[in-house]
Amino acid sequence: MNQLVPLPRVWVNATETNLVPAEDRGLAFGDGLFETMRLHGARVPLLERHLQRLQHGALRLRIALEIDELRAEISRFLSSSGTDEGILKLIVTRGDGGRGYRVDAGNEARRILMQRPLAQHPAQWWSEGVSIRHCDTRLGSNPALAGMKHLNRLEQVLARLEWDDAQIAEGLMCDQKGRIVEGVSTNLFLVSGGRLLTPVIDHCGVAGVMRGFILDVVAPELALNTEQVHCERALLGAAQEVFLCNAVIGVWPVRQLGTKRWPLGPVTRRVQAHVAQFLAS
Repeated sequence: MNQLVPLPRVWVNATETNLVPAEDRGLAFGDGLFETMRLHGARVPLLERHLQRLQHGALRLRIALEIDELRAEISRFLSSSGTDEGILKLIVTRGDGGRGYRVDAGNEARRILMQRPLAQHPAQWWSEGVSIRHCDTRLGSNPALAGMKHLNRLEQVLARLEWDDAQIAEGLMCDQKGRIVEGVSTNLFLVSGGRLLTPVIDHCGVAGVMRGFILDVVAPELALNTEQVHCERALLGAAQEVFLCNAVIGVWPVRQLGTKRWPLGPVTRRVQAHVAQFLAS
């Protein structure tokens, strides 16, 4: 018997409704941004990093957005939810628009807040590591969009359609030159030669907030040297440890990619524990 999935709780521009006009530019053109945030203990541990990325993306797309008002709106939404755990998704579109791509002056951004339960992943994915695969779908190169969490996610949709094996937790995506950039919904880290490496995000890919937290906070506190690199497959194959991260899952150790296996090494465990402690604090 199929289990009923509870409908998400939704606010649109601070009003409880799940209705969005058909003229919304996010629907028509993917003209907007989004953040997927972990709700833990009735708070969003990485909220300020999410809002900082959102604000930076809005400036690049020239979408008018009042971050202080949005922060207060999120606080009211969470206070009225009565839920301590789950996922908070925030979508910001440019709002309504007429025909064509031209942006009308004075467009008012539309804010959509949704709360959902956490996805149920096997506990051993955290404790024993995950199996992953390479994706055939490649990321297009566009420095004007690189790093942003914009609404155009068709590359990720196509990549995720490539497998339905429940034992495969994630797929790795490459740029047009065949260099590994990220997972479909995660960022990638390697431990190699005593350094913590992660693919550079300059022509494509998403600069994840957990990736930034690990680079800016976790690595310095653990005295780990970091470097952002162009990640060839050979570099991944030669790594001593591999892990994935995002703001929802925290850190997943990687144990297998095809016939290649990695141990659950000490650096990954230290980073994972530090992130878990922060999320629970």
